[in-house]
Amino acid sequence: QELRSGCFWRGVLAETSATLIFVGVVLGASAAPGPLAPALAGGLAAGALACTLGAPQANPALTLALLCTRKLGALRGAAGLLAQCAGAVLASAAARLVLPDDASLITRVSAAGTARQALAWETFATFQLALVAFAAADRAAPQGGLALGSAVAAGALAAGPFSGGSMNPARSLGQAIVTGVWDDHWVSRQHPQVPPR
Repeated sequence: QELRSGCFWRGVLAETSATLIFVGVVLGASAAPGPLAPALAGGLAAGALACTLGAPQANPALTLALLCTRKLGALRGAAGLLAQCAGAVLASAAARLVLPDDASLITRVSAAGTARQALAWETFATFQLALVAFAAADRAAPQGGLALGSAVAAGALAAGPFSGGSMNPARSLGQAIVTGVWDDHWVSRQHPQVPPR
């Protein structure tokens, strides 16, 4: 019955579109030197998408957190996860066609730290993002979008020097599939961080 619902398929389309837009914006900004451009681009895109597309997660870590806390049904969650991964792969493939090289497409552990440090920072950044997403769920669109965008930008700036600051397994998966580079990919596939209720 849920598969026949127009609302269900609109949600799947929103997840695909939002992830495609978010990942595309971040990858385009990643061509600029330094971590500031992708962090700001990701924060602005996340805030805008939260205000315009009805607050899609566009992030498997957030979707899994909603599934773990039973705020999202299993079918809708599974469809959302597939839609997010598809959107990220499409965005990564498009970015690979237009960017001069693959360097900005790869999220990898920085030479400045170890894989364990990268995992710790990535976990912390994802936790604060999930915490803000849960807190902002009941807020009106402008305030919720601002909070979510700020959390994405802050997490990317904090974790970026160590892990690339992905906080989004779909973003990392899309890049890995398109480039074929899987070095330390497990760092970006951390378990969802479920904030306290």
